[in-house]
Amino acid sequence: MTDRGDDHGVDLESAIARLRVLPLGTDGILIETGGLDESLALFGALLAQPVAGLLDVVPAARTVAVRFLPSLLPARSLLSVIRSLPRSRDAATQGRLVEIPVHYDGDDLDEVASLTGRSVDEVVRRHTEATYTVAFTGFAPGFAYLSGGDPVLDVPRRATPRTVVPAGAVALAGGFSGVYPRESPGGWQLVGRTTVPMWDLSERVPALLQPGMRVRFVAVPATADASAVRTPHGDDRTEEARVGSPTTAPVALRAATIDPRADADTASTRALVVTAPGPFSIMEDLGRPGRSGLGVSRSGAMDHRALREANRLVGSGTGSPALEMAYGGLEATARGDLVVAVAGAPVPITVTRAGGACSAVVGAPFALDDGDVISIGAPPRGVYSYLAVRGGWLVDPVLDSASGDVLAGLGPRRLEAGDELVVARGWSESVAAAAPHVQRTVSAPDEVTFLDVVLGPRDDWFTDEALARLTEQQWTVTPRSNRIGLRLEGETPLERSVTDELTSEATVSGALQVPPDGQPVLFMADHPVTGGYPVIACLVGDQLDRAAQVPIGARVRFRAVRGPALVAPRPRSEAGAGPTAEPRAEAAEPAAEAAADPTGGPVEPVAERGTER
Repeated sequence: MTDRGDDHGVDLESAIARLRVLPLGTDGILIETGGLDESLALFGALLAQPVAGLLDVVPAARTVAVRFLPSLLPARSLLSVIRSLPRSRDAATQGRLVEIPVHYDGDDLDEVASLTGRSVDEVVRRHTEATYTVAFTGFAPGFAYLSGGDPVLDVPRRATPRTVVPAGAVALAGGFSGVYPRESPGGWQLVGRTTVPMWDLSERVPALLQPGMRVRFVAVPATADASAVRTPHGDDRTEEARVGSPTTAPVALRAATIDPRADADTASTRALVVTAPGPFSIMEDLGRPGRSGLGVSRSGAMDHRALREANRLVGSGTGSPALEMAYGGLEATARGDLVVAVAGAPVPITVTRAGGACSAVVGAPFALDDGDVISIGAPPRGVYSYLAVRGGWLVDPVLDSASGDVLAGLGPRRLEAGDELVVARGWSESVAAAAPHVQRTVSAPDEVTFLDVVLGPRDDWFTDEALARLTEQQWTVTPRSNRIGLRLEGETPLERSVTDELTSEATVSGALQVPPDGQPVLFMADHPVTGGYPVIACLVGDQLDRAAQVPIGARVRFRAVRGPALVAPRPRSEAGAGPTAEPRAEAAEPAAEAAADPTGGPVEPVAERGTER
């Protein structure tokens, strides 16, 4: 059932005249708006006007992040697109209504009643009478930050986050409501539970709630069966999909689901049978771009150039899946004849066959006969190596990608002993020679790697001394680093000049987010879609591959470079009056309150949120 409320248009012409545009690296901008209605209206207007080169649009409570392809859509052209948007747009807050049945028996319901000075019954009444808006997504696939609730229910996060919150938990924090889509750590106040899945990979659009939709919670007696409640989703899901168990667990490698003893036809399938997986090996391709609105980051290979090179060496499509190995360590036996290649960090490669052992080299294809054992050691420099096979690896895609995302729990899981990497029957072409530059950006543990960054979008939240310190001192990559982000440590932390909490906004790969301890985190492939700590700078796009190959214990230095020229968009009525103020003419008004993250704090990559290298 679809429900449309009264039209409440947003005057985009006036809003655009007030917008402040901030750099988000070399291929993104962060647009500050006057509030949620303007963010959602701008988000909807951009989606309604497809433009070549526009990669992703991510709304938040007070910002809209836009990622673009500079070669097709230069920054000035993108700003022209924004200037040409319709003069008014219905706020996306009037989107489809979704009603969610809830058993109000949460562990923190009494605590919420105490914090608000209301009875439990009144807390439930206020929570069910409000109509919420999906402000933005983040934290985990399918998690929606719901705004517009009763201000009486604005409660703080728990002092001590839970290590496990069950899927379907309905929770409150910092003026927002939300439903945990899967089991995860969490610091929000739990008031109830629902059986309606927020994330279902069997659906064409897995996320039930998307920016702009409206949500209403319906109280269900504790003794009642929520599956019997008619839930007017207004979508095309089956009833089983609406009320069944959430389906968010990582999928296994397709080969691991084949039992040769049960099916004689698969016994002859060419494969690598894994004996030892190494410290961290996982299947990756070029990722899932353009799905941030679902709360899903791009993910994909940490070093795109090395993955492409490995596939070129065996004649596979350059974006085909390859096995990403952090610090080597793989040992596997060939079943059937294979042609493989390794690119990236220069790992030692040994092939043991009946006649003895021989060495193979990184950057050149080599053959494996049936029964040969391949052993890959630890690299003397760099981190990530990629193993590709002629014909490609057979992997079940999730959201059109074979990439394993350790934060979101999507795609192939981490490789385990006993897994079989099955060779697909993909189209192949002649193999390519190794590119001479393929290993030039792989760092040694005793080297200092220089990385170029563009300051912003929140560099004005830091002192002048902190900005100078960012580029003047060296930063060490700590052991808590992983595919989510590189945890850096410097002699002197970065000090903020604005101490207020930042309302959660979009993050990108290459963003340098600075938590309260002043030690920055460099977001990588599996970064969270939104975050609540200020981003002081973003890597230049082509530096991500270089950053991925900086090993633990090595040091980096940042160099600030000029980003794309940005001028605040001006309305059509001022088209002949010259540009408006430069984007940093005034400091942003700091947010009074942060959008509470469901884990108990703004999202950041910590060891518990992903497997360490």
